[in-house]
Amino acid sequence: MRYIVLVFFLSFFANAFSQVELSEKDKQYFRAAELKLQAIQKKLFTTKNDSLKSVYNKEFLGLLDTTLSAELSFYYPFDSLTQIARLTSPDNKFKIINWNIYKGDGSFFYFGFLQTFDAKTKKYEYFKLVDKSMTVKNPETYVGEPDKWFGMLYYKIIKCKDYYTLLAWDGNDKLTQRKFIDILYFKDNGDPIFGKDEFKFPKKNPRRIMFEYSTEITMSLKYNEEKGMIIFDHLAPKDQYMEGQFQYYGPDFSYDAFDYSKGTWKFVPDIDIKNIKNKKDTITHKENKKEKAIYTPK
Repeated sequence: MRYIVLVFFLSFFANAFSQVELSEKDKQYFRAAELKLQAIQKKLFTTKNDSLKSVYNKEFLGLLDTTLSAELSFYYPFDSLTQIARLTSPDNKFKIINWNIYKGDGSFFYFGFLQTFDAKTKKYEYFKLVDKSMTVKNPETYVGEPDKWFGMLYYKIIKCKDYYTLLAWDGNDKLTQRKFIDILYFKDNGDPIFGKDEFKFPKKNPRRIMFEYSTEITMSLKYNEEKGMIIFDHLAPKDQYMEGQFQYYGPDFSYDAFDYSKGTWKFVPDIDIKNIKNKKDTITHKENKKEKAIYTPK
């Protein structure tokens, strides 16, 4: 579902939206809403009862929906909502508020909102993200709008030429978990679209990249800004005969990458992370540590 609210400004600068100061009255309004959300959040992410999770999540989703309908919510940080992801694009043009719910059967469900601001039209919009991943047969070729979103938990936004690259995690099920390199772009009318052909990858024409591996291990998928590369663990099965059984996949201590060049991501296999040069050829890369697991409710 899409929501549109017109916003008027005194400033004509492109970044005016991100610099507006909230009045004390506005701060009090959002602070009161945040306190209510914080209380629901605590119950939502501590209960082990699936029925109660659904009740609390519905309450949390409804209150957040109402709160974000106010145009000035874009300026408020909601810092106390520490158990959900709150990401701002590097150019301050949009924000993603995103979380997941874990069920006792090992399944994960994703929820979120996307807030945008168009500096040209001075228009604020927000979009409810509706997870349709359970109906998607091929995640790597799927293209969806907010109401037909392939749900995942985002943790990094990378600004590209005319689109944004998102790094994300998905709990998937009891056997495997997944990480994604997703693409977000905006149509001329401002509508957001998830999934786009921006990868040069052998024998594939993906709209996003998916990595599937065992729930028992951790995979590193990080953006190195100095090098303009997304660097990640190469995944392989424990034994050759287990190929295709992703519950047995994990890092094999080698690394691959996607290099951002001429507006697209080019796949670079088997890189030496100690010796590859950054874009300015001034800093050598130190070997990356395994990243911590993304938060999942107990």
